[in-house]
Amino acid sequence: MTRQYHAGAALLETGWTRHVNISVAASGLISAIGPGVPPPDAERIAGIVIAGMPNAHSHAFQRAMAGTAEYRVGSGDSFWTWRDAMYRLANQLDPEQLRRVATQLFIEMLKSGYTSVAEFHYLNRRADGSPFVGPNALWDAIREAAATAGIGLTLLPTLYQTSDFGGAPLRREQQRFALDTDAFVRAIAAERGALRGAAQGFTGAAFHSLRAVPLPALREAAAQLRALDPQLPLHIHVAEQRREVDSCVAATGMRPIEWLLQAGLPDPHWCLVHATHATAAELQGIAASGAAVCVSISTEANLGDGLFGTGTFLRARGRLCIGSDSQSTVNPAEELRWLEYQQRLRRRARAVLASRAQRHVGTRLWCEAASAGARALGQPVGSLQVGRRADWLVLDPSHAALAGATLEGTLDHVVFAAADRAIRDVMVAGRWVVRDGHHACEAVTQLEFSTLLGQLRTG
Repeated sequence: MTRQYHAGAALLETGWTRHVNISVAASGLISAIGPGVPPPDAERIAGIVIAGMPNAHSHAFQRAMAGTAEYRVGSGDSFWTWRDAMYRLANQLDPEQLRRVATQLFIEMLKSGYTSVAEFHYLNRRADGSPFVGPNALWDAIREAAATAGIGLTLLPTLYQTSDFGGAPLRREQQRFALDTDAFVRAIAAERGALRGAAQGFTGAAFHSLRAVPLPALREAAAQLRALDPQLPLHIHVAEQRREVDSCVAATGMRPIEWLLQAGLPDPHWCLVHATHATAAELQGIAASGAAVCVSISTEANLGDGLFGTGTFLRARGRLCIGSDSQSTVNPAEELRWLEYQQRLRRRARAVLASRAQRHVGTRLWCEAASAGARALGQPVGSLQVGRRADWLVLDPSHAALAGATLEGTLDHVVFAAADRAIRDVMVAGRWVVRDGHHACEAVTQLEFSTLLGQLRTG
């Protein structure tokens, strides 16, 4: 049954529009949209409707350590010392605990403006390193959490085989991540079958990094996956840390992004995560390949990774999306705000990432990140148009954070003036999952999550 909605205002592909009618099919897809007089049976939306943001990079289990590693353990604190704390957490969680953490996180994502998520998932085995017999309970936990929360999921089972370049064997604390290449490809094929037909269920695949997947195995797996589905989303961490870049050069004679490009792997369905230490030539090469880059400024800042070359990449017409990664912050507006602020600090100028076509920085960043994120997730989301899923946010125009905003400046307020607090309602696949700022499952989920964290802290 088709449902009718009438919004006071909405951001369409053609721009900001008042008095918009939206028809949503039983499939959850938008079947018609445009300005007009509201039909008699339309549900009135008293607010401003914008497309929800895809979260292109998430490690759900890391929500359980947010805020717990913000103290000095030595003079050389870095990504690598943080990683040891992350390993300790990764090796504590069982499937039920993971479900609780992920459900809490996915509800937080919805309330902040993310309506879909790519879960880059490398917890592949039992805590003792033994494989699951039959269905992977950890993967099932992520799917169950997404279904409970109501967020659109792209599950990215992740290949992880070595601890460093040169085929170094996995360390004891990494045994839980191990996957054989053939088993990995078979699992992706099975996941695609299990999720086929689900309104919000999609799958892709990920390679943890060049240091964690031997180059021959990466080539082989990528070729098999492309034969399985030419449009399957493929993600990889790359060039996040200088040490990683230096190790890759020592092992291969090439920088990691340089190696990927020379191998001819990136295409429009690849997503390179971080690319923090990319040269201008590498950024231009990524853009020319059609691959996206996913940045997570909050995590990259939290871990001291470095600064992504946003301006260079966008000038090359690169596709840039965002993610919450380690969950130090779960807020798309903050990720976008700091994309611009990094450029302002570098160039000592304002409105750096505006363009000739779009002078409102907030609008440009939101729309471009949503569009690139949709492709990275392989989901029909990211904008309000026919054929896309009805994933949208409703902003309350009476909220103080939107006071004085013009319609055209709405997303400037969302990104730069904390108007993300004005997100009142959230729809995913034609179903309201947040109403008046509340999720139906949040009370139970918060209690489960808080109880679990208390146990993890004392256990």
